[in-house]
Amino acid sequence: MHGLLLAAGAGSRMGMPKALVRAEDGEPWLVRGVRTLTDGGCDPVTVVLGASADQALPLLDGAGVDVVVAADWAEGMSASLRAGLAALAATDAVAAVVSLVDLPDVGPEVVRRLVAETDAGTLRRASYDGRVGHPVVLGRQHWAGVLAETTGDRGARGYLGTHEVQLVECGDLATGQDVDAR
Repeated sequence: MHGLLLAAGAGSRMGMPKALVRAEDGEPWLVRGVRTLTDGGCDPVTVVLGASADQALPLLDGAGVDVVVAADWAEGMSASLRAGLAALAATDAVAAVVSLVDLPDVGPEVVRRLVAETDAGTLRRASYDGRVGHPVVLGRQHWAGVLAETTGDRGARGYLGTHEVQLVECGDLATGQDVDAR
């Protein structure tokens, strides 16, 4: 199971790239996101950076992750997802657990719940009290389709909306709310 953490955006509503935001305890969201994926059962993990990548890279020193810089990150989440899935295509990963850096209350227990019995045909996403969210598990068989339909700041939303997706309720574990402002 390969973890894919999308952390390339400028965070315009946040006032800074979310890859550089720190929790109240001082831990960078970037580090927390990586730990959520690794402790949840993902090995290896790839992080997609973009805005302020040079400042975010040192935060990942010693984290044991692969880093991809999405040169076209300003196009939106789709650019990050394309860069990440393109990097994973060169691996033997059966599936990718795609998560976002701005989900500070989503922990490893959510990832563990999502990755159970995953294969190349899996298409699964977390839901929180019936509201769909992240992380999303994309089996390798879906990568080409996701890439073909991914545009702007929508990520895989279009593809997921036209395919049967297994929802995994995680509202008992987290809110799944992405944080857009301080």
